[in-house]
Amino acid sequence: MYWHDKPYHTLDYELKNTYGEKIYKIALDANMTCPNRDGSCGTRGCIFCSAGGSGDFAAKGTSIHQQLEMGKHFFHDKKIGSHFIAYFQAYTNTYAPVSKLEALYREALDEPSVVGISIATRPDCLDNDILLLLDHLNREYSNKFIWIELGLQTIHEQTATFIRRGYPLSVFEQAITQLQKICIPIITHVIIGLPGETKSMMLETCNFLAQKGINGIKLQLLHILKNTDLVEFYEKKTFEILNLMEYIDIIISCMEILPPEMVIHRVTGDGPKNLLLAPLWSLDKRRVLNTLHQEMKKRGTWQSIKFALK
Repeated sequence: MYWHDKPYHTLDYELKNTYGEKIYKIALDANMTCPNRDGSCGTRGCIFCSAGGSGDFAAKGTSIHQQLEMGKHFFHDKKIGSHFIAYFQAYTNTYAPVSKLEALYREALDEPSVVGISIATRPDCLDNDILLLLDHLNREYSNKFIWIELGLQTIHEQTATFIRRGYPLSVFEQAITQLQKICIPIITHVIIGLPGETKSMMLETCNFLAQKGINGIKLQLLHILKNTDLVEFYEKKTFEILNLMEYIDIIISCMEILPPEMVIHRVTGDGPKNLLLAPLWSLDKRRVLNTLHQEMKKRGTWQSIKFALK
């Protein structure tokens, strides 16, 4: 089974199928913080999170409009497509007064070239007022989309405690129930290779999500970044970093159990070159993707081949 030329349901396929052209994502920094940094549930963030709050590639500017213009300029030389997704990426993008959030989201949604917004946040930062705002905007901007990206990383509580996620799995489950009630698509972030996790544990996380009606998933390789608390554990060699073929094997196994309609937004990650300590093989993204596609072809496999709704 193929989605265009790929054996998995890529975001590129989904967007081209919907809009008939290439759609680019512009990462934004809305000047937020995070409850895991401001003292609400922690001060140092998740153990793997950089000082940029996972927004190291976000555009910088004084306004959302300015950042979008800077982002669009970056893509001008590609000469493919003219529409964009405004990606509120850095830190926790529902962690602010509702009035501020509404102004930010509207500024992005009002941009004619923006087809929709994607909001990266935490499931414990979606109170009733925020859900009402999302519902209202989703109805008002019916010609555009609003996605919510939730950083789950793992379903295993022991790992979640170690990485300082700051909320139990039940909070995530409640959040997806509430978002699905108001028809907001959900993209979930999963980290492959977390300390102490076996392949079977990673597959348990993906199988859990496969049963929850999640719209999309980001399968992210664990990066060891400078100036994060994870560096200490890495330098003490308390866990093993996955090599390329180990990672490819796990990614394939994960995709095999995901439903065919679930969009795969990412199968690797982009660690900033100036911050990345390991694994350095991840810097060669083309090699990672080519190896993945070759291995899937060799195995004669594809996304959903082993999916079974329970």
